[in-house]
Amino acid sequence: MDILAVAAEEPIRNRVMLALAYDAALSREELCSLRTDDLDPAHRTLRVRAETTKNRLERVVPYSAPTGVLLSGYLAHRARISRARGPLFLSESRRNHAQPLSLWTWSKVVRRIALAADVPRFSTHTTRHLCLTDLARMGWELHAIATFAGHRHTDSTLTYIHLSGRDLADKLNRGMEQIHGWRVQMLARMGEPVKEAGSR
Repeated sequence: MDILAVAAEEPIRNRVMLALAYDAALSREELCSLRTDDLDPAHRTLRVRAETTKNRLERVVPYSAPTGVLLSGYLAHRARISRARGPLFLSESRRNHAQPLSLWTWSKVVRRIALAADVPRFSTHTTRHLCLTDLARMGWELHAIATFAGHRHTDSTLTYIHLSGRDLADKLNRGMEQIHGWRVQMLARMGEPVKEAGSR
């Protein structure tokens, strides 16, 4: 069983947290610190506040339409727990009912999902790595990925991106296609017999 199959059976809060963690490449701290007023559903963006990031840089990042649908469902669910503005993700346990979800609790949720899916190396940080790697696969420039991730330096971004040899070969082929095409055409022309002046 894979992560998505297991996650599909999770409560809506956990599903929307996983979706946002991937879509917006959020760290565990950034995800758990989100507040209701950080969301802009009209533009499908969320604000990652400076005080929740390692480098103290605020950023605004988008999330996908499917995540937007999940989030809308979660907000309706959250309103039954608490109508108060504040932390987005709330505990639903009897002990900490309507309290902000802790980092420790989220780590436990992800660990449980990882073990159920038989992917023990999957952690709260994996979704961030996956998102940044997928952006690189799609051909995003390194500086754009760094900005999206909230990194001051591209060196930090490189530690997150895990491209296989096949990914790199595909990326090279896509980027070099036009150049290769032009060179092949030139070489083909060079192999053609030279026509002498006046020949038909």
